[in-house]
Amino acid sequence: MERPLIVAKNLQKRYQMGEVTVHALRGVDLTLHDGELVVVLGPSGSGKSTLLNIIGGMDKPSEGELYFDEISLHEADEKALTNYRRHQVGFIFQFYNLMPNLTAYENVNLAAEIAREPFNVDELLEQVGLGDRKEHFPSQLSGGEQQRVAIARALAKNPRMLLCDEPTGALDLATGIQILRVLRDFCDGFKKTVVIITHNAGIAQMTDRVITLRDGRIDQVQVNPHPVAPEKVVW
Repeated sequence: MERPLIVAKNLQKRYQMGEVTVHALRGVDLTLHDGELVVVLGPSGSGKSTLLNIIGGMDKPSEGELYFDEISLHEADEKALTNYRRHQVGFIFQFYNLMPNLTAYENVNLAAEIAREPFNVDELLEQVGLGDRKEHFPSQLSGGEQQRVAIARALAKNPRMLLCDEPTGALDLATGIQILRVLRDFCDGFKKTVVIITHNAGIAQMTDRVITLRDGRIDQVQVNPHPVAPEKVVW
């Protein structure tokens, strides 16, 4: 197993909704390693998105400790978290959040321009099957094509970790398999950490570990010694 990249200790997150306190996370202990592909499963309200947001530096825990490569994220100020998000983490969401007035190439190049060691934009678009669509605007692309642009954009800055929130949720089967292939290849080819949160338990077949959340706690952790190829995932 590679060295730890993320270490979370007793992560708790509470939200105040009027007089009601909502416990989104209730003491999560978690370690993520360099070069592993992990899926986080759980029903709606189990804390999956909250955990992803905290690991990605978009939110801070109410209690607990969070380390990225021994950097204390739970103690970091907003400037440090912005730097962390900019250079270390790539985000892929179910809804693509593309700039409508920019072409596919320009959307991806936005991320490359702020990176220290970016990937080549043309090569990325070829890798996700959009080499011949790079001059098209989002309105001229299908939903699956827009998601592939969003993935290329997340990969462009060459992040240490890729966080994916339901990346295949709005896609058809064939496109979903293509997206999973890109994620698996990114993890294996560049030894990057990839975390996928999803309701689709079938995706777990292609990952190295499966983490199940329930009611803000880790209910189960399973190691998958023989991940299947994305093309063989049973949806």
